[in-house]
Amino acid sequence: MKSIIDDYEFINFKDDNIEINFSTAKNNLDFNMSTSKGLDNLENIKKWFSVNEVGYLKQTHSDNVYIYDGVVHTGDAIITDKPNVAIGVFTADCVPVLIYSKTKSILAAVHSGWKGTFLEIVQKTIEKIIDVYSVDINDIKVYIGPHNKKCCYEFGKDVAEQFYKKNIYKDINFYINGKLDLEACILKQLENVGVPKNNIKTLNICTFCNEEYELFSYRKQKINYGRLYSFIYMKA
Repeated sequence: MKSIIDDYEFINFKDDNIEINFSTAKNNLDFNMSTSKGLDNLENIKKWFSVNEVGYLKQTHSDNVYIYDGVVHTGDAIITDKPNVAIGVFTADCVPVLIYSKTKSILAAVHSGWKGTFLEIVQKTIEKIIDVYSVDINDIKVYIGPHNKKCCYEFGKDVAEQFYKKNIYKDINFYINGKLDLEACILKQLENVGVPKNNIKTLNICTFCNEEYELFSYRKQKINYGRLYSFIYMKA
């Protein structure tokens, strides 16, 4: 579903007390943490969604996964079990992945570009959730947000060949006509770790070519592009 807050548009979903949100670029809503405007909008999340804290990371296309502690760490995945805390990731073509366990009240947000996907960051995040919080894999649910999809994501063959050298990816068809299907690789990670297929929802929205939503795209806009913020939180 879509919601409008202060003339800004969000794509959102709800599962009891857990809420999943993907920002759009409507009215140039920018969450670039390197700008004062972006920081102001991150602060606005508190009043817009009635949460107490907003968590995010200095993203570096790594496989570093952190438990939220109020510090802005350098990494690409963040986990929390705290209510009224929105945790999220910034994207402008990379894949935002939001994960939760309703039974255990555990949330995670993952930034998975090609490097993070190569490093299997989504699988590693789920493995950490299971290890730290003893979550049953059958209780894990996943939302895959807007990103540069296989229809538009042109990618070099030399790097794509490195993916095929990894056991997890060698048997899937993720590189066709010079374009990389990051979502297929992420779905393979989810399969590999045992997440049930019916627990996975993909929005099927391409940041480059979709016409339904205004979205930021690094590859399409080249310069002066903003950042989307995909986030998840739970009410106490």
